[in-house]
Amino acid sequence: MPGLLADLNGARSLIHGIGNVGRQDDGLGWAFVDWLEAEGLCPRAEKRRHYQMFLEDADLISGFDRVLFVDASKEPGLASFRLDPVAARYDLSFTSHALTIPAVMAICKQCFDRVPEVQLLQIRGYSWDLTEGLTAAAQANLDAATGFFAAAQGRVPLSA
Repeated sequence: MPGLLADLNGARSLIHGIGNVGRQDDGLGWAFVDWLEAEGLCPRAEKRRHYQMFLEDADLISGFDRVLFVDASKEPGLASFRLDPVAARYDLSFTSHALTIPAVMAICKQCFDRVPEVQLLQIRGYSWDLTEGLTAAAQANLDAATGFFAAAQGRVPLSA
């Protein structure tokens, strides 16, 4: 993925942090977007921060060629972070509080007859208490993810 951030540095690219900075490690998605802005990376890409996926996000992503979603993960098997392509797929989340990324993509395809190239960066979190600030372990995982992307661009992060 050496060109991933370079590929996302375009007017038709979206970097979408999902989470809630008021719920500890749930703020990892937003923290990654904050890092991009602090480092001056992907200045041409649109950056957003939302609490969860909404039906309206199908309309939002329909206007982009590439989308990177960044979210915290509770997955016990995830050591630090993982970057995966995402395929459109309907699931039962359309009736729940929050839609999944594959479901939003499927709605995008059905309503707009197109779906962008989508990747999901999951960063392992550990605590979702009602307090601001990442846990030390989640911060280490964020640092690993940002270090990976900085190295892929041939950069040393300013925060290092």
